[in-house]
Amino acid sequence: MARTFKALSALLSYPTAELCGAAGELRTALRGEALVPSRRLALLDRLLDELAARDLYDLQERYTLLFDRSRSLSLHLFEHIHGESRDRGQAMVDLARHYESRGFVIAASELPDFLPLFLEFLSLLPEGEARALLAEPAEVLRTLEERLRRRRSIYAGVFLALLDLAGEVPAAGARMAPADEVDPEDLAALDAEWEETAVTFGPGDPMADSCGRTRLATRLRAAVRSVADRAGH
Repeated sequence: MARTFKALSALLSYPTAELCGAAGELRTALRGEALVPSRRLALLDRLLDELAARDLYDLQERYTLLFDRSRSLSLHLFEHIHGESRDRGQAMVDLARHYESRGFVIAASELPDFLPLFLEFLSLLPEGEARALLAEPAEVLRTLEERLRRRRSIYAGVFLALLDLAGEVPAAGARMAPADEVDPEDLAALDAEWEETAVTFGPGDPMADSCGRTRLATRLRAAVRSVADRAGH
């Protein structure tokens, strides 16, 4: 379990020469534990092949356009739950304290709700606890997978694997339509998007209303407390 979560964390991290050079090791780790279904491994293989062979600058540019300059694809979980509200700060404090209670120390430059960091933490937990905690932000993971798939992004496969590990069924029947998010190269539109108070989800999204966001945040914090309580017994 630890190796699988670490590998998926690495695949969602900013591409570096070190990461690209470790593509073979990541492939071995994913296949060794065999927790990810073979149909998902085929998708992850495509990403691993690109990391191993594609120009590093191109890989970094693609990652930045997707995850750093497109707010709707942010890898910070609470960004999709709280936006920039004060509730997000408290939620991150709660999550950081839980990390610390399990001996997981994060770098000062990292926010605790950053998905690769969250996956790194899950790699330290027993399998049942890790899967249960991963299931809490499943609505966010599902929405990100759908948005990446609409962009025909190879990174969608990572989110499909995460949904499988969380015991969640990805949305069926979604068509490969053109993306409807803000163009990451339109700087004026990006500035306007980041001035909003929260990420806007489209009609039919499970998190389109404030009640949905509140329920998800509450469940995630409750799951953290539940895991901590079990660890203390």
